Amino acid sequence: MPELPEVETTIRGLKPIVGYKIINIKINTPKLRYFIPKSLLLINSVKITKITRKGKFIIFYLQNNHSIVFHLGMSGRLRLYKKLDLKNNKHDHFLLEINNGRFLVFNDPRRFGFIDYGLYKVINSRKYLTSLGVDALSTSLNGPYLFFKISKSIVPIKQILLNQTIIAGIGNIYASEILFNAKISPLRRGNDLKLHHCNKISNSSKTILKKAINDGGSSLRDFVAIDGTLGNFQNNFKVYNREGKKISGKIVKKIIQYGRSTYFCPSIQK
Repeated sequence: MPELPEVETTIRGLKPIVGYKIINIKINTPKLRYFIPKSLLLINSVKITKITRKGKFIIFYLQNNHSIVFHLGMSGRLRLYKKLDLKNNKHDHFLLEINNGRFLVFNDPRRFGFIDYGLYKVINSRKYLTSLGVDALSTSLNGPYLFFKISKSIVPIKQILLNQTIIAGIGNIYASEILFNAKISPLRRGNDLKLHHCNKISNSSKTILKKAINDGGSSLRDFVAIDGTLGNFQNNFKVYNREGKKISGKIVKKIIQYGRSTYFCPSIQK
């Protein structure tokens, strides 16, 4: 599933269409996770003024005071094409034609992603945005904030990091890498962690996510950047997907937590 680094990489790749107009929209598949709003088809020669990210959501701000929201789900991706390179793919569910000769395609084999559209104020009031916690790269994510949020929780810290209402943007892959960097066991409960542990986790979150962004994200199954290139951070994993391998002479183990795979090194992470 694309996480914050992959979404941020996607947004950076979308810079060539900011300031240009959407001149045509095609909906090939009416329903992904939810139905795609038909009102999108009414857009005609409307400029994209800004593209931002909130958690794992990609938000297009348009000149008509509306926003388009993309969530990539488990396998979704956005690709920019020139007309000559545009190909027909059965998983290409949505297409934007831009007046600079580019075509933006939303591809999602599993159809767990979604697209939303509406007035700024309506979109900003959607529960999927208002329920988000602080962004994982925000200065608001710090030791005191995290300690306040988890000090009474009996939930393991790995699962807490995946809770988007506490921290927005971290998914399963980076949660394992963050906790290894912080040298904290994914099995530790929230109420077992002190302020200095929370400081380590918040610092490690930013360290790992920024490194992943610089490497263009992680390409394991479906993710590719806007131009089709692969991310490289998977080559720098310390523990994720490395069960049985050694790190600093110690063995990496895999366990299942809440139905998700967790990778860690018990000898290093306490």
